[in-house]
Amino acid sequence: MVQSDKKRRSTRSSKMVSSPVVITRMQAIMQKEMVREFLAEFMSTYVMMVFGLGSVAHMVLGGKFGSFLGVNLGFGFGVTMGVHMAGNISGAHMNAALTFTNCALGRMSWKKFPVYILGQFLGSFLAAATVYCLFYSIIEFSGGHLTVTGPVATASIFATYLPDHSTLWRGFLDEVLVTGMLQLCLFAITDKENNPALQGTQALVIGILVVVIGVSLGMNTGYAMNPSRDLPPRFFTYIAGWGIQVFRARDWWWVPVVAPLLGAYLGGIIYLVFIGSTIARRPQILEDSMVYEDRRIPVLPKTMPTPPMTSPLTPVSVSPINRPSVRTVPPLSDPIHLEHF
Repeated sequence: MVQSDKKRRSTRSSKMVSSPVVITRMQAIMQKEMVREFLAEFMSTYVMMVFGLGSVAHMVLGGKFGSFLGVNLGFGFGVTMGVHMAGNISGAHMNAALTFTNCALGRMSWKKFPVYILGQFLGSFLAAATVYCLFYSIIEFSGGHLTVTGPVATASIFATYLPDHSTLWRGFLDEVLVTGMLQLCLFAITDKENNPALQGTQALVIGILVVVIGVSLGMNTGYAMNPSRDLPPRFFTYIAGWGIQVFRARDWWWVPVVAPLLGAYLGGIIYLVFIGSTIARRPQILEDSMVYEDRRIPVLPKTMPTPPMTSPLTPVSVSPINRPSVRTVPPLSDPIHLEHF
């Protein structure tokens, strides 16, 4: 009995010792840059997609409770909340096309690309599952049959589908143009050398940008502009009961994946070539301003008389009349450029 009591006490003490160790290890893992950026992209994309897909569900299922303007506002302010959540951690891309463009233009390391994409895809997939659970009336709305096309189609709640009035390649060009406009304006909003949004207003301005794009250019294809917004929810509908038709309907599924990548890259290049390269860059400022000021030596006028030379034994008056007007400067060891004041 005594030995069994000792064993129980030892196991309890080992558990008590191991739990702080586990917590410490978890905290160390959470502080790693890659992990923090993954979680930031995951949570910001989840928030954006829950608001966005929820607004689409209102439009499809709710009748008077939803509208296309409501969808634009839902996605726009969902983006705003996502930027507030992850802006200072990962940049709050929430968009695989934007991540690809930043890597392709050298603004971000390629080794972070899979981390960002995985976080975005998981967040978007989980958001689709959340909306499906919240709006379970989807099944009742379609009469027990989950359909992709037709008057009671509900797959469009989660992903975009090409409308009947458009062709595949028109839709492709539309997605290229819309995503290019998004990336072009994003570079302008965040370019500190140009005329960026005021500090603290970037999230709101970016959200308004998404709303404006949806209101003006969203009718043709649903302005996916984002592989992370379209592909994971489409895959969710595939396994949730809509079937393989979500990938076969007019062979559209690949367009919201490929076209935004091309459009965002072109939009970024256009901004850098036509706007970024024409901005006058600020002159480089030395870190030690005192050193810089000491090296700005004025050139004395040639007509100024040379002050009289005095020996160490000659008494010198310190009256304002005889006081020299030029401050002597100690010689510098390195060559300098003289500048006129």
